[in-house]
Amino acid sequence: MRAKTLVALLVTALMLTPVQAGDVTVSQSEPAEDPQQPNANNTTMYMWSNGMATEWTHFNTNETESVEEGELTEEKDNGLINIKYRFTMDPTLDKRLIMTEGAEMRGNFNVYYEGDIDNGGDGSCNNDCEYLNITVYRGPNKVFQHTEQPWPAENWKNIVFSYTMTEEDGHLEWDKSNDNPVIEVTMKVKGDYQSGGILGLQGSGSPAGFGFKLGEEARLEMPIDESTWDEDFQAGIDAMPEEDTPGFTLVVASAAIAMAVFVNIGKEEETEA
Repeated sequence: MRAKTLVALLVTALMLTPVQAGDVTVSQSEPAEDPQQPNANNTTMYMWSNGMATEWTHFNTNETESVEEGELTEEKDNGLINIKYRFTMDPTLDKRLIMTEGAEMRGNFNVYYEGDIDNGGDGSCNNDCEYLNITVYRGPNKVFQHTEQPWPAENWKNIVFSYTMTEEDGHLEWDKSNDNPVIEVTMKVKGDYQSGGILGLQGSGSPAGFGFKLGEEARLEMPIDESTWDEDFQAGIDAMPEEDTPGFTLVVASAAIAMAVFVNIGKEEETEA
């Protein structure tokens, strides 16, 4: 019977010993962080373009595929320039994000124009023109739009704006590629320049022009909350109470069974004695 008692004690000890899956001596190397994705130290997006009707955005301050001069320009002597740039995040967002409620999303852009943008009055617009609009999208969902009032033509202007994130607006959580960020820039500028013709006379009117700087001079700061970087949140796992930790109940139940075996053996020994 002493042998049975010893076996029961060994079984009990084994049941109570924590079990770890896999070889704990093998280090699991994590993949390198993609600098084009947001992280705890970088929550600012930058706008880029190849100058050929392709625009994109990501979280890296460097981009070798963007135009070398660092800005987009369009010109037209007479007629309408219709600006519509869509800076879609590329590579696609691969993280879940939570914005801090009550914090501000801040935009900082540098824009130039010449010509007419104000409908009505003595200008040439005839309701064809449109002020500068910068709109932020969470996937297909519009987060907010900033409209900049006219400023003196033939001048660059630093456009600064902010938007407070609230739970009521429904834009605090961003679900990876389903909510891939998009920044849309629109504006309609009209020129009415007329040359002096073959006689070489002085021209009249003003041409239309538009300029948009890229990289660090076209950025959107996102108020990403620190809880975003929690591994369980990124894995889509809700926090659970300690007593419901996977495996905990199984260990307790196994220990109880082992103890019951030990007690029964003890009773058998007492009966035989």
